[in-house]
Amino acid sequence: MNLKKIIIIVPLIITLITSSVTAESECFEKTSRAIFKFNMAFDDAVLEPVAKGYNKLPEKIKKGTGNFTSNIATLLSIPNHLLQGNIKGAGHASASFLINTTVGILGFGNPASALGFNSQKEDVGQTLGSYGVSSGCYFVLPILGPTTARDSLGLVADSFIDPFSIVTWREKSLLGVSGSKLDFVSVKGATAVDFRGDNMMNFNSLEKNSIDIYSSMKSIYLQTRERKINNSSEPSEDDWGNLDK
Repeated sequence: MNLKKIIIIVPLIITLITSSVTAESECFEKTSRAIFKFNMAFDDAVLEPVAKGYNKLPEKIKKGTGNFTSNIATLLSIPNHLLQGNIKGAGHASASFLINTTVGILGFGNPASALGFNSQKEDVGQTLGSYGVSSGCYFVLPILGPTTARDSLGLVADSFIDPFSIVTWREKSLLGVSGSKLDFVSVKGATAVDFRGDNMMNFNSLEKNSIDIYSSMKSIYLQTRERKINNSSEPSEDDWGNLDK
């Protein structure tokens, strides 16, 4: 069995097995805690220092970077709005991407927002949740961080319907546009740095005040995902930063 099949089948098996399990349950907590510890070490050694340097850049550059990565993420939202039967949402996301990519100069500007086109980010994990698919158990992935059985399956499915992933990660030409895996990693890396920089104080506060930071991050992730699935605009007391990036 090749690696691609394993990547698709394993999350599917976990989702089916844990379909009646709540997200508060852990798939393999000891392993997840070990991976979480590795992720924290990676953050301390790489991501946090880079984010600190990023935060020293002029505000216009940081805002432009955030707009650019958010605009690309809109491409994944369009098919998921359609899968959820949300035609209006798909229309807003499409208009937002087209306006920001053209008038906003490749998405570095966000004129669509001023025109009332505010695209809500959607992914396959949210789409599955909107159809009542249980989250299954919770676990942590290396570098990628917290997830659930449902969301890990959704993460794999995203790469098949996201135009940006198709062009870059899968290196398939789409409407004359081509890309590479390096393009994919570069944009995802920029997204992570922008998010980390935006939430520098929140991360520091969490590390300082949490009795068990693993459990705190788990709570933040699960509450945020639940809000997104329910399309709720109400922030929870544990939610922070812009997790839509």
